[in-house]
Amino acid sequence: MVSLRHLGSAAPANARLHDDHRFRALLSPEDWGRLPVSIWRRFSKRLTDGATVVYVGEVDQAEMSRAGFWFAQAARLIGGPLPTSANAGVPLIVTVTEDAASGGQIWTRVCGRPHGFPQVIHSAKRFAGPTGLEEYLGWGLSMSLRVCVTDGALAFQSAGYTIALAGRRWTLPSWLTPGHLTVTHSDLGAGAFRFALEIVHPRFGRIIRQSAVFRESSP
Repeated sequence: MVSLRHLGSAAPANARLHDDHRFRALLSPEDWGRLPVSIWRRFSKRLTDGATVVYVGEVDQAEMSRAGFWFAQAARLIGGPLPTSANAGVPLIVTVTEDAASGGQIWTRVCGRPHGFPQVIHSAKRFAGPTGLEEYLGWGLSMSLRVCVTDGALAFQSAGYTIALAGRRWTLPSWLTPGHLTVTHSDLGAGAFRFALEIVHPRFGRIIRQSAVFRESSP
C-alpha cells in the first residue's frame, strides 16, 4: 500500500498544526467528540496561505453504472468533476492547498488509469453558503455540503447545487444534477484511513462509487 505524505515524510515547516476550527465549527461538540482523535488531527491541520499537503493512496473499490458513465461524460463540459472510469488498483493522489483568496482550500485529485494520462479533478472547499460549507466546481457551479458524523466517520453530504450567473445565484433543478453525493472519511486504524465517494440518483439509484485507502507515514 502506498503511503500518505506531507510534502515528503514530514509535515511542511510552514504548517500550523491542530489550530484550525473551521470544520469543527460545522458540527456540534457532541458529534465532534464521537470522531476518532486521528480524524480530529487531519481536519484541524491548517497551512499557511499557498502551502500544500499531499495525500497518496490507492483506489480499492470502483463502481459506475451506465447512467453514471453518461453523467460523468456530460460533467466534462464543466471541467470533469466526476470520476470517468471504474478502475480499481490505480493510484490516487490528493493535494490540499490553503487558498488565501477565499479563506478555504483548493483540492486537486489525480487518479491514475491503466492506460493514458491520469484524470485530474479540481475543486475548492469554501466555508460559506447556507450550510457553512460548499464545494466550488468551476464555471460558477457550487454544491452545498452538510457535515455529519456517521458510525464514527466524518461525512459530507450534498445539500443542493447552485450556479452563479449575471451576479446572481440560481438553484439547479434536480434533473440537472447527478443526485445525492456523500463523501465519507473513515479511520481504519494503524495510520490508515479511507475516503469513499458515492452518488445516488433519485431515478437511477447508485450511479458512482469510488473508495480509496491512504496510510500515514508521519503523525
